[in-house]
Amino acid sequence: MAGQLFIVSTPIGNWNDLTYRARRTISEVDFLVCEGYKFGKRILKQLNLEKELHLLNEHNEEENSLYIIQELLIGKSCAIISDAGTPIFADPGHHLIPLAIKNGISISPIPGVDSLIPSLVSSGFDISRFYYAGWLSPKKDKRLDELKKLTGIKKTLAIMETPYRLKQLLDDVKKVFGEEKIISLACDVTTEKEMFYRGKVSDVLLDIESLNEKCEFVLIIDNTNK
Repeated sequence: MAGQLFIVSTPIGNWNDLTYRARRTISEVDFLVCEGYKFGKRILKQLNLEKELHLLNEHNEEENSLYIIQELLIGKSCAIISDAGTPIFADPGHHLIPLAIKNGISISPIPGVDSLIPSLVSSGFDISRFYYAGWLSPKKDKRLDELKKLTGIKKTLAIMETPYRLKQLLDDVKKVFGEEKIISLACDVTTEKEMFYRGKVSDVLLDIESLNEKCEFVLIIDNTNK
């Protein structure tokens, strides 16, 4: 009988956010699948556990997914974790999950904290319907084109980006949507440095001008045009 694959959400900044189910699942599975050994070892140390770790990243995903499936097919169970938040969402595992489904392996998600939903609910915007734009292109010209297409989607927009492109992204949003566009910027959600900036994109740009530290952030744009 095949084992079970658990998709386990981990904290994005505050270790108190690790749920009881996540702790129990990690303690009970035969091995962990992680993006990097550093975080895998850290979470095991945090829980005072010793587990076999298998690496799954963009360099080895196809090959290692086959090995993980073989282990599951002989009855072992595993939990896939990311370095922060919910696995698969923007991390390795896109090859593993369809393969597990194809082989009839039971998949169970163990939900937990993420940065997207907290950023949306704290924005103050209408989120009854929103559009997740994900990560835009790192190339400026292409990013501008992507933003121009987003102007036609009359919903609250959610955009993710790497910390070091925060100011560039806001500057592009100002150019495409106009400096009066209302946004909400959630930085380092769940951590002690958690901050929210709300208002016109031009004002938020001024607010973060002195922000020298890189921060994990989610940008929410009110594009409902009410």
